[in-house]
Amino acid sequence: MTDATAIAFTKAQVLDAYGKSWKRQAIQIAVVAVIVLTAAWYVGLLDVGTLVNGIPAILTLAGESMPPDFTNAQSWVKPLVDTLAMSVAGTAVAVLLSFPLAFLAARNTAPHPTIFHAARTLLNALRSVPELIMGIIFVAAVGFGALPGVLALGLHSVGMVGKFFAEAIEHVDEAPVEAARAAGATPLQVLFHAVLPQVLPQFADVSIYRWEYNFRASTVMGMVGAGGIGFELMGSLRIMQYQEVSAILLVILVMVTIVDGLSGHLRKKFK
Repeated sequence: MTDATAIAFTKAQVLDAYGKSWKRQAIQIAVVAVIVLTAAWYVGLLDVGTLVNGIPAILTLAGESMPPDFTNAQSWVKPLVDTLAMSVAGTAVAVLLSFPLAFLAARNTAPHPTIFHAARTLLNALRSVPELIMGIIFVAAVGFGALPGVLALGLHSVGMVGKFFAEAIEHVDEAPVEAARAAGATPLQVLFHAVLPQVLPQFADVSIYRWEYNFRASTVMGMVGAGGIGFELMGSLRIMQYQEVSAILLVILVMVTIVDGLSGHLRKKFK
């Protein structure tokens, strides 16, 4: 086979492989598109008539919400502080519980397969129960206030934070781990000196992201009696004070923006 023939044959192989890859991707995109369109049709998102008929009601509600009424803004300071404290405490609870659970739920650090599966099942169970449902349960258990909100946010967050922590542990570079074992380090020393230094920046990043999420979630927790600014928002909605509702939503937007900026600054510090 001459060089020219070999080059032509190689080009043909590359083009053939590219064509097959393109066809495979096109089929995958088509399947995803069909699933998305089917789901949209099933929930009524493609019902243009219903959507158009709802526009006047939305415009009417928007008109009734303007201008925002900040008359009672002074009374929202404590609920805002409660919301912020709830998010911080809930995130702290989640991180403290997720830290040991993550090592049990990671394949490369779990002491036994049974413990690994048990830890994963626990994380899945905590993640599968929405924080609002947990909030209702804890309000019934410990009463109204910020405490049930903290417990609900903390336990629900364990499911996600623990999962991300465990995945970070599973993706560590094995070279330092093997070097520590070869040097005669105990399993605990391997964790502290070979695994933790690699995953701590990711742990910090996940924790900050979760705090940002928990602040937004804590504004909703008040709607089930867990205190915070959400409780004030629900009260205004019940008596149809839509101008006050729009004012509270603007306050929440400002606070979420501040928390988002602060979390971004903290993430840069931990890199």
